[in-house]
Amino acid sequence: MAKILVVDDSASMRQMVEFTLKEAGHQVTVAEDGQVALGIAKGGLTSDLVITDVNMPNMDGITLIRELRTLAAYKFTPILTLTTESTTEKKMEGKDAGATGWIVKPFNPEKLLATVNKVLG
Repeated sequence: MAKILVVDDSASMRQMVEFTLKEAGHQVTVAEDGQVALGIAKGGLTSDLVITDVNMPNMDGITLIRELRTLAAYKFTPILTLTTESTTEKKMEGKDAGATGWIVKPFNPEKLLATVNKVLG
């Protein structure tokens, strides 16, 4: 299965997403904000998919997406946002930064897995 990096400042949200993905057989690494996630990525961890929140302290998800897209290992990696943000403006900002898809919280585990499977091919 896939190696997935999950980034969210909410411990309960990280746990729910991690549980959902692990139950489906994926290998999951978690980070509590964009800064930590970027450090993990720059430290050599390659992921098949990144799922990130948008609103986080230290480094938000949009900035994280932009930064990941500058790394050779993450240039073409699918990146999904999982956020409470649902405005068209914010979605366009995410798309412009390089986001592959947008999932609005609260998430449905089956829908999350269907989206994950779709972007992983």
